[in-house]
Amino acid sequence: MKIGNIDLGERPLLLAPMEDVTDIGFRLLCRRLGAAMVYSEFVAADALVRMVNRSLDKLTVCEEERPVAIQIYGKDPIAVRDAAQIVVERAHPDVLDLNFGCPVKKVAGKGAGSGLLQNVPLMLEITRAVVDAVPVPVTAKTRLGWDENHKIIVPLAEQLQDCGIQALTIHGRTRAQMYNGTADWSLIGEVKRNPRMRIPIIGNGDVCTAADARRGFEQYGVDAVMIGRATFGQPWIFKEIRDAEGFSPIPADATADAINSPFEPLSLDWKLDVLKEQVRTSISRIDEYRGILHVRRHLAATPLFKGIPNFRQTRIAMLRAETQAELFAIMEEVRTLLHKAGTANLPADASPHAPA
Repeated sequence: MKIGNIDLGERPLLLAPMEDVTDIGFRLLCRRLGAAMVYSEFVAADALVRMVNRSLDKLTVCEEERPVAIQIYGKDPIAVRDAAQIVVERAHPDVLDLNFGCPVKKVAGKGAGSGLLQNVPLMLEITRAVVDAVPVPVTAKTRLGWDENHKIIVPLAEQLQDCGIQALTIHGRTRAQMYNGTADWSLIGEVKRNPRMRIPIIGNGDVCTAADARRGFEQYGVDAVMIGRATFGQPWIFKEIRDAEGFSPIPADATADAINSPFEPLSLDWKLDVLKEQVRTSISRIDEYRGILHVRRHLAATPLFKGIPNFRQTRIAMLRAETQAELFAIMEEVRTLLHKAGTANLPADASPHAPA
């Protein structure tokens, strides 16, 4: 699959853009573990035009994570166009993505994100303005429609293509659904089967397992699968799906060998070391206290700790830790608990504890 001249290989798995999640450290880790392309947190066009430092900081990109897409949102065509130019000048992204899908009230309620599903002419005006203004591939991410009675994605996909986007990501829910219920991929498949569609179609929504990814490719025919919330606490999901499905191998520049662990990849010990690497990366990118705060949602959400008996107090202690030393000491206690439960896979010559 290609977006412009960017070759993402066969059946690529992409990291979805997620606010306060897909910072540079998490993106880099997911690339190492098999994501074919990663997306930034969304950035408000108005804030970029006003040169708000916090928004400008989101444009930081490192070469090791490429190909990388920066996603922006807004409702004013001139502001979004100007913001797109700022992104290209400062971050030199491989792809610039337009957010027409965010359902949260502070975005959609103000007419941006999925709010533009209620104003398609304005959405198309924004798209044309950005495509004409920047030299990199422009893509878009949206939903099926505003609500159950207004699922407009099939004609909308053609209209966006006509504006010049080079790929379209479709989340299989309406704005009204938010993240509730089950993602409906049937209309994603209908867009892909439309003979007038020439650009790649990326499917998104409820991809949590290798079987989910396979279904997207084989049943609905999408060109790529985007994974979002299922990455919380398990950035290894990309490698897990690739290995299970025999997808094209992890690119040489994004290898699991970059994870500092003596354990067999995808063993529970190795996964615990991946989480520790995520903590280190978060701390190095911010500072110790805020870096730990930033990664806590992943530690709380990880399936790695499910099934450990009487784990509640250990989980609370882990989420209250304020230093790397304190947190890693607790995580090594968790490693011991995993072994007592007989669930960890140690190589024969390894000690029970990996280096902190």
